[in-house]
Amino acid sequence: MSGAALDRLTRRLSQEVSEGRLPGGVLLVTREGDVVLEHAFGWRDLEADDLMRPDAIFRIASMSKLVTSVAALMLQEEGKLLLSDPVSKYIPEFARTTVAVPRDGGGYDVVPTDRPITIRDLLTHTSGVGYGYGVARDRWEAAGITGWYFAGRDEPIAGTVARMAALPFDAQPGTQFVYGYSTDILGVVIERASGQPLDAFLRERIFLPLRMPDTSFFLAPSKRDRLATVYGIDESGKLVRAPDASTNLGQGDYVEGPRKSFSGGAGLLSTARDYSRFMQMLLQGGSLDGVRILSPKSVQLMTVNHIGNLYPWEDGVGFGLGVFVVTDLGERGVLGSVGEFGWNGAYHTAAWADPQERLVVVYLTQVIPATGLDDFRLVRAGVYGAITDAYGPTPRP
Repeated sequence: MSGAALDRLTRRLSQEVSEGRLPGGVLLVTREGDVVLEHAFGWRDLEADDLMRPDAIFRIASMSKLVTSVAALMLQEEGKLLLSDPVSKYIPEFARTTVAVPRDGGGYDVVPTDRPITIRDLLTHTSGVGYGYGVARDRWEAAGITGWYFAGRDEPIAGTVARMAALPFDAQPGTQFVYGYSTDILGVVIERASGQPLDAFLRERIFLPLRMPDTSFFLAPSKRDRLATVYGIDESGKLVRAPDASTNLGQGDYVEGPRKSFSGGAGLLSTARDYSRFMQMLLQGGSLDGVRILSPKSVQLMTVNHIGNLYPWEDGVGFGLGVFVVTDLGERGVLGSVGEFGWNGAYHTAAWADPQERLVVVYLTQVIPATGLDDFRLVRAGVYGAITDAYGPTPRP
């Protein structure tokens, strides 16, 4: 890869900081398992005049979903669950679930689901379970269950998930891509199938073997000064510090607070180095540095499109088991490769692996809301623009 091109990208990220669009972040790029760029830029805490460091810890929100999905596939390999299993086998409250169907002229009816929700439905976000903002929003709000933020909840997540089962979902299983609590429900399935709390399973079976020392659901007080500060873009387009509040738009209860709810869908903290090791493991077919987490066939199953044309957010992209999957480069219209997979997080974080180019990219910032930012595409353009020896198919002249 071109060092000059990567230098140009780092200067461009610094410009985003100097012009007030980003507080700071960390970008880590590996190719063929070697680090070609590790760049910390801007500020960990603007008000404290504290520069960003490569080992800064970030709230990765929905990038947690990949980790939880891998945990489920590990348990399938061990015969402790099957993707075809009904969720009710592990969470009995899901034996009878319902869907809210809107009426013409307003209101909605509540009808039974056509079939049981399966673990595969959870992994592909086709369970029909949203984040509580669908047709039956009034019932979800009355139950106190909306949005992806769990860190401030003073109960284990299994209790919250059990109460979800009694609420009307957004769609029939298998009919729509509905982004929501599916991976949080999956986390409870993992707890029941493994006999361990989710934090213990992930720590013992994934984080310790892969040498990911800074990935966890809550932060040790001794690491507090490494946690990146959350900022947001206000209505005027100005970058402002998020409040010290236990909400999805605040700093969150990741150091102080109940420390009880292990959200497999959006609860993890991590560093660029840690998460890059996790993605490199997937890129290498399930193993890293002699440690095997998954079989290559499980990784293959994870990283192909499972939902046909149901993915609603981007052309040329499908969805596998917890990851987006690029299916058509031309339809997508941005730099990358067919077969590329990954996911983003609500605090404005992103990671992807490109098997064709033997590439892993982890880009972490902390901006929510991030209205008007286009740094993800800036990073993508800069990284792919630095490739001088493409391994993928060469375009015809």
